[in-house]
Amino acid sequence: MTSKPKALYHTFGCKLNFAETASVEKIFRERGVETATPKETPDIVVINSCSVTAEADRKCRSFIRSLHRRYPEASILVTGCYAQLKPQEVSELEGVALVAGVNSKLMLADYLDRRMAEGDFRPEVPEAKDLTEFMPSCSRGDRTRYFLKVQDGCDYWCTYCTIPKARGRSRSGTIAQIREQAEKAAAEGGKEIVITGVNIGDFGHGREDNFLDLCRELDRVDGIERYRISSIEPNLLTDELIDFVGASRAFMPHFHIPLQCGDDEVLALMRRRYGTELFRNKIERVRRVLPDAFIGVDLIVGARGETPGRFESSRAFVDSLDISHLHVFPYSERPGTRALQIEYAVSQEEKHRRVGIMTAMSAEKHRRFAERFIGTVRPVLLEHSRPGLPLGGFTDNYLRVETSLPQQFDNSIAELSLNSLKKDGETIIASCISQ
Repeated sequence: MTSKPKALYHTFGCKLNFAETASVEKIFRERGVETATPKETPDIVVINSCSVTAEADRKCRSFIRSLHRRYPEASILVTGCYAQLKPQEVSELEGVALVAGVNSKLMLADYLDRRMAEGDFRPEVPEAKDLTEFMPSCSRGDRTRYFLKVQDGCDYWCTYCTIPKARGRSRSGTIAQIREQAEKAAAEGGKEIVITGVNIGDFGHGREDNFLDLCRELDRVDGIERYRISSIEPNLLTDELIDFVGASRAFMPHFHIPLQCGDDEVLALMRRRYGTELFRNKIERVRRVLPDAFIGVDLIVGARGETPGRFESSRAFVDSLDISHLHVFPYSERPGTRALQIEYAVSQEEKHRRVGIMTAMSAEKHRRFAERFIGTVRPVLLEHSRPGLPLGGFTDNYLRVETSLPQQFDNSIAELSLNSLKKDGETIIASCISQ
């Protein structure tokens, strides 16, 4: 190999995957692999896969096939949950040179070292890597915000979910390890960190420390001006944590809380660890402590057992909540899950109809939330955009804005006047009053 190899990276799924992909890219750069530009032909393609639904599997397969057609000489390395759950299926896709599963950074690095030394990237399909170790990471790739992995795995075993099989049991780093990662991000000029994991509220499981202890320590890291808590289970979102965010130096008024269904009978079938009363109490607590907080909620529609009456119960409950946005997912049958034992199944057509109802509700809730802040001033972390597009970013309470400020304001926090809401109902046109 006469010149440095070039790699292209693509991530499916959650913020945890973005953190892990960025860490892989960093490891590859340290070994002399350059990141390919959009106009360059890569020697290696790294795909971090998702397997949260059957549709996620399908999209990943389709993407691998399209990449192989576009770059027939490139070696495709597949990591992530889909690779962990179905390594043989992934390995049989044309162009795939390595199936690494999760916890794959060292496996990918070892493969890269061997192949670069020998001057080629021949295929390998090793055994799926053990799911007991934890490797913290904090990376941003080509993003402004950093993604800090603090926890992995899940012990909950909800009846519809395969993530415990893909990610293993709950485990996490130490507070000292995680703080060190945040300090490195600050030293690199990072301003905002998104705290990620599979079940981050379970941080410290089996130890005396917990997620609130971690947040208190991170709040003390000089240089980091913003933290966001990614998805946290409602039963693990304690009143103490909500109060801490309300009084903290750097934790933003922003929560992402999975509900999955607003009907107690369906929640019981899902084996969720809460009911609608607890969920409502958490939303109301957030609103009392942080009236301007953005509250995003995950919702599955059309799950097994969700009869028409139970769907209407869920719809009415969600409609009654003072939330900002819904992430709506149609239920997906997953082989090997206990949900398949539930007799009542919803047709694909009915799932599609229900998704439409809840998506329309989400759009209206988001529009009403955004309109509350027109005419106000909020701090915005400005982020670089694609060439030709305006500079944008997010307010402290996670409202997307666009502004006419020049690109040199990238990765700076500015006080912006929120002037008008675009037709999309989500993006606000803003102007600068100070830097």
